[in-house]
Amino acid sequence: MATVLVIDDDDDVRKLIARALAERYDVIEASDAAAALALAADRRLDLIVCDVMMPRMSGFELVRELRARDGGNHVPIVFLTAKSGAMDVVEGINAGARAYVTKPFKLAPLVERIEKILATPRGAAGQSR
Repeated sequence: MATVLVIDDDDDVRKLIARALAERYDVIEASDAAAALALAADRRLDLIVCDVMMPRMSGFELVRELRARDGGNHVPIVFLTAKSGAMDVVEGINAGARAYVTKPFKLAPLVERIEKILATPRGAAGQSR
């Protein structure tokens, strides 16, 4: 079973996504970057869903930190954010996003995108918005 880390400082959003994924995946949750880094150090992750705007450390910074660690380069990232400007999307892609989903979002397409990413062999191209 694939492990998905859902990171969002909004409890309602994080729990909504976690519940939607829980039947198919092992879902772990973090409410901030520090908790996410600690969880990522102890687990093999298959995908990360990450809010961009969080206190103390942005999702972009968090992903750069994870990518700098040994073994962190393979994990696909789905950014979830209210930042919808063209330069925000570019920054997300440069940070390693496989998908960049803007808030407000519809849950079913988000779950479908996550499923497609997890079904794609590692290393396959496919960054999308």
